[in-house]
Amino acid sequence: MSTSSDQTGAAAAGEAQDPRLDRQVRIPGWDQEGLARARVGVAGDDPWLTGLFVAAAAALGLNRLTVVAPELEPRLLTAARGLHPELELAFFPGHFSHFLLEDLFAGCDLLVDLGHHALATKLLLNLARSQDLPLVRSYGYEEEGAAGVRLFTYRRGREWGDLLQVLPPRQLPAVHRGDPALALVIAGLALEETKKLLLGEPVTPEVASYLGAGAPGAPGFPGDPGDQGAPLYPGPLSSPAREHGGPPQEILTSGQIAPLAVVGAGALGNFVGLGLAALGFSRLTFFDPDPVEITNLNRQILFWDAVGKPKAQTLAERLREWFGVTAAAEPALVTRNTDLSAFLGVFDCTDNFESRIILSEACRRGRQVLISGGTGVSAGQAVLYDPARDGPTPAELLGLYDIVGRREAQVPERQRASCLYAPEPAVIMTNQIIGGLMVDLFRRWAAGEAPPNLFYDALGERLI
Repeated sequence: MSTSSDQTGAAAAGEAQDPRLDRQVRIPGWDQEGLARARVGVAGDDPWLTGLFVAAAAALGLNRLTVVAPELEPRLLTAARGLHPELELAFFPGHFSHFLLEDLFAGCDLLVDLGHHALATKLLLNLARSQDLPLVRSYGYEEEGAAGVRLFTYRRGREWGDLLQVLPPRQLPAVHRGDPALALVIAGLALEETKKLLLGEPVTPEVASYLGAGAPGAPGFPGDPGDQGAPLYPGPLSSPAREHGGPPQEILTSGQIAPLAVVGAGALGNFVGLGLAALGFSRLTFFDPDPVEITNLNRQILFWDAVGKPKAQTLAERLREWFGVTAAAEPALVTRNTDLSAFLGVFDCTDNFESRIILSEACRRGRQVLISGGTGVSAGQAVLYDPARDGPTPAELLGLYDIVGRREAQVPERQRASCLYAPEPAVIMTNQIIGGLMVDLFRRWAAGEAPPNLFYDALGERLI
């Protein structure tokens, strides 16, 4: 348990640092200088996934990256440089496919493998073993028609039997076009393990996996992940006009587009919006009354040039620019008087229990699917409410009424929920992971599944 002096010291340290990193340097034991000094080597073959990792690493304040990949998604590269203008990025276009390329990673403190072909993974494992370097392997995989995420951290002494689990079936390199929503989870897990290694924290002891929705090529995915000519990312995912009680499978087959509400345009809202738009959900409305602040930029990666501007409007405009979606903004709180009846689904990305109670009750009354996310420094959850299954709402499941202390919750009158006025420790990784899981939960529901609620713990053995 941290002491008040620990927290005071961490906060004081934050005052001397880049103000955009203020929220993470408040974490007891945090060593931003250790992160800034390290050089991290990254090998990837999916431009979107590799770009997500680079952008998130820039937001975290990693200063020195060496990246070998066939290409980096240019919009995410722009975000990375905007978030961290002093970023030292050595980018070598191509595949890590020969031992002669090992010199590119000279001087790196650890390696990150985001690839999907066995040749690179074998070369990186051999390099890590010979140079006594830790290696974080985080990637997407397919199993029995479903797409998933797998994480493994190698350090000298790990059983070689574990390594056989993380070798991809594809042997030779090719550009990979994986699932853009699960890529959020993959990149977030990789960066969390990277942070643990650089700060001397215990790493995940086992191979960690999450098996999500149907594999790429099924409805709701951008096509064959091995198709080098596949567009990035992708055509719209279809859905019916909202009719309460309609079968969710129609969302993936009808010719109309589902209107979705994202309440909260902060860190979770950034990643939920990014995941939905990348999958082709094109009718999005963002609710948030707050402006962008400098302290948001360690985790809200789409706001690098928007300090002082409205969050909801900025997020909607950025997604329109990047993906051509029909995104709208409502710069207001959602209260009991807010009409959400036009939306098939609601994503709860808010940061207070009162708003979560209001959204739970509104979606129960309106018989709308609700995906509620919450994050802390090292843990979070993605909870789905399906009115057709008549289970507990997120507010009931998570005991929010007891926490708030009264049944008739109201969003309190307040100043802006400013990170400057009410600073709490926060980092990018949990938001990136939970945001991706929220999008995947909705997609699984839309495909007719009854997906389980998901709980993430960066300190646990299984993680998810």
